[in-house]
This record gives sequence, C-alpha cells and structure tokens, in this order.
Amino acid sequence: MSSPKKAEDAKADAPAKKKADNTASSHTLLEGRLGYQVESALLVRALTHRSYAYENGGLPTNERLEFLGDSVLGLVVTDTLYRTHPDLPEGQLAKLRAAVVNSRALAEVGRGLDLGSFIRLGRGEEGTGGRDKASILADTLEAVIGAVYLDQGLDSASELVHRLFDPLIEKSSNLGAGLDWKTSLQELTATEGLGVPEYLVTETGPDHEKTFTAAARVGGVSYGTGTGRSKKEAEQQAAESAWRAIKAAADERAKAAKEAEQAAEEAKEAVKDGESSSAPA
Repeated sequence: MSSPKKAEDAKADAPAKKKADNTASSHTLLEGRLGYQVESALLVRALTHRSYAYENGGLPTNERLEFLGDSVLGLVVTDTLYRTHPDLPEGQLAKLRAAVVNSRALAEVGRGLDLGSFIRLGRGEEGTGGRDKASILADTLEAVIGAVYLDQGLDSASELVHRLFDPLIEKSSNLGAGLDWKTSLQELTATEGLGVPEYLVTETGPDHEKTFTAAARVGGVSYGTGTGRSKKEAEQQAAESAWRAIKAAADERAKAAKEAEQAAEEAKEAVKDGESSSAPA
C-alpha cells in the first residue's frame, strides 16, 4: 500500500510527466513527417527558439544547429543544381539557388510540415504570431536539418533535403521572371517607360538576427515591399511585389485597349452592313 507521502509526490509530478509525454508524442509526430528519428535532446535543441531559451534561464538555442543546417542545405542544393544544369554559368546557378534557398521558400516547406506547432517559443514571440513568422520557420527548418545531419549523417540529411526541396529545385528552372526579380522589374519598367527602380532598405533586430525590409520605388512611387534575412533577399521580394503590380496594371491597360479596338472594328463593320442593306438592288 502506497504511503500518503508517495501519493502526494506522484500527484505533484503528474504535470511534469504529462508535459514530458506530450513532448515525446509531438516529437514522434514530427519525426514521422521527417522520416527520421533524431536523438531527443538534439531535436529539442533544434526546436528551441532564443525567445524560449531566454525566458527559461538561458537554455541552449537552436542557432548553432541553424548555422550547420544552412550549410548542409546549401551544399545539397548547390550540388544538385551543378549536376542538373551542366551548361549553366555560375551566375545563373547562383540565381537558381537563391530561388530555392531563401526564407520565404524555407518557410513554405516548414508550413508543409506544420513545423510551427513544434517550436518552443517565448511568450512574447507566441503572442505576436511567431509560429507562422517566415524567419522563425526558416531558421528552425535549417536547425532541424542540422540535427538530422549530426544524428544520422550527411546521406540522411541529403535525402531529407531532396525530399523537401526537389520540387522547388525543379520549379526554379521554369521561373522565368521569378529567377531574378530585380532584373525583370528593371526590364518591365523600361518597357513601360516608368524609369529605373530604386530600393529603400531598413533593418531591425540585433546584429545576429537582423530583418531587412525593402520598398521598391519607381518614379517616386512605391510599388511593392519585401522582407528577408538579408538586404538582397528583401530587395528581391520587393521587386517581385512591384513587378506583379506593374505587370497587372499593364495587362489591364492592354486588355482595355484590345477591347476598345474590337469595339471599334465591330462598329465599323456594323456601318458597312448598314450601308450595304440600304443600297438599291
């Protein structure tokens, strides 16, 4: 028969045990989506955002794993592009890689895994929608890739990257304007006679985690904005937004002009038909 003291201790330990069970269950779910089992402590670290670490006594964060995973991801994607496109020059390969390895693309992959629901966030980040922030999702995904690399080796990490990113790699080859939005925007604004695009960039956050925001302006008018973990990425996203806005307006004008031309032709034909029917037999 258990003593009252033991029963009281068991009751006190119940919340901690329940939390541990829930954590193990969620990790099993994530590992199922990844296709790999990762050593528990390593996976916990990969999912620990600095905001959670700081609020809980300075726990280890996922930043070192993110640094490692970023390199693994870059290596696998670069190797794949190099082998897939043997005739492309370095500059074109770099553009293809940038179309695949950027915070927006990584965040979308993370959302596909529902990665946000597994991240350990501080209350502040939780309250501002941190689970769906592109920068946090991208960083955490890289940390998870780093954890798989450490625990399972390069072959397993490479297989994971291929499974998650090969669709994006294939898509990048057919992006057209999206391969380099800044160049595409400059070409479009020249065609439309709008002038040369300019980018106004601001930065926020600490040195180790800056967020850049760019506004694409043409002729003093802001046509689009973008954010990213680098100035280049923010400018590319702003250029994309501006390109889409200007292209949509240009397409609307072209459509209206075509409809007006068709209406004029129909009116002209109607006049001819009227003249023919009124002529004497």
